[in-house]
Amino acid sequence: MLLHFFVHRRKSCTFVPSKTERFMDRIRLKDKEFELFIPESDIQAAIAKMAVQIKADVEGKNPLFVGVLNGAFMFVAELMRELDVPYELTFARYSSYQGTSSTGILNEIMPVQADIRGRMVILLEDIIDTGFTMNYVMEKLRSEGAADVRLATMLFKPESLKCELTPDYVGLQIPADFIVGHGLDYDELGRSYKDIYKVVE
Repeated sequence: MLLHFFVHRRKSCTFVPSKTERFMDRIRLKDKEFELFIPESDIQAAIAKMAVQIKADVEGKNPLFVGVLNGAFMFVAELMRELDVPYELTFARYSSYQGTSSTGILNEIMPVQADIRGRMVILLEDIIDTGFTMNYVMEKLRSEGAADVRLATMLFKPESLKCELTPDYVGLQIPADFIVGHGLDYDELGRSYKDIYKVVE
């Protein structure tokens, strides 16, 4: 394998692509071109590693997992397959993106429907960018009575973070590039790609 991305931090690792793999393939979505950034196999390896950490933390606690739509649908499906502990799963949907950037305005399209009072709740997000959305959602769930609210994200951009937010579980830590694929989109296009691509500036 040509990729080397396991630079360990607390419950996370940093993804460092080799130069040869950065230019393997390209795709075009609307007016933008993207190049291959993270192959599917490396995404799955990071998710499997995260699942081991989560399983150890939720043993015997009957957690409620909340998948954040639309972007996290692939991540949620793959993570759930790796867990063999009792759990409940529901979904919620929030939006703050238009095109390639966050608008800074949060739209709560579909709130969490399950009873969260006194429960451990783990939010499953595709990517943490500014952090505003998940910071708001976590505080909201705590105010509604959740006993323990945690955050698991497939991807984390620490350079883009604009609030006090520390994910509990991180698959891959990446630079502040705009990316698509594996659930992430550019104006609703590109979600179905199995690999992740970064925009070519």
